[in-house]
Amino acid sequence: MSVVREFMTTDAKCVVEDQTLEVAARMMRDMDCGSLPICGNNGRLTGFITDRDIVVKCVAEGRDPREVLARELAQGKPYWIDADANIDECIRMMEEHQVRRLPVISNHEMVGIISQGDIARNYTQHVGELVEHVSAKEHMAH
Repeated sequence: MSVVREFMTTDAKCVVEDQTLEVAARMMRDMDCGSLPICGNNGRLTGFITDRDIVVKCVAEGRDPREVLARELAQGKPYWIDADANIDECIRMMEEHQVRRLPVISNHEMVGIISQGDIARNYTQHVGELVEHVSAKEHMAH
């Protein structure tokens, strides 16, 4: 049985909820990624932010990303997966919630992140189905 911790990226970073969106954008640029988990000062997951969130919910609204804090975009309950969860459960969660990546939690702390790419590179069973389901539903949503 394959578990999430076997496939996750362990060098994932959080933007802290009291950091600005400018900091989040720079982190995304430096890590060459389009999204980041948002963590509280205690290291616990409070949300997830995307580059699109920064553009649509801040810049397009005429707000200053140097002043808006990450916590302001940490809305709703963030989806996450336990590090010891079965990889098939992770795939089901991605399909159900239409997300391409999930923060990975162990002992109430973020220990990594798992993406469609991590699964595709390391786990061939069901990958085509995952990409097809997420991409098809995401396309219909736009």
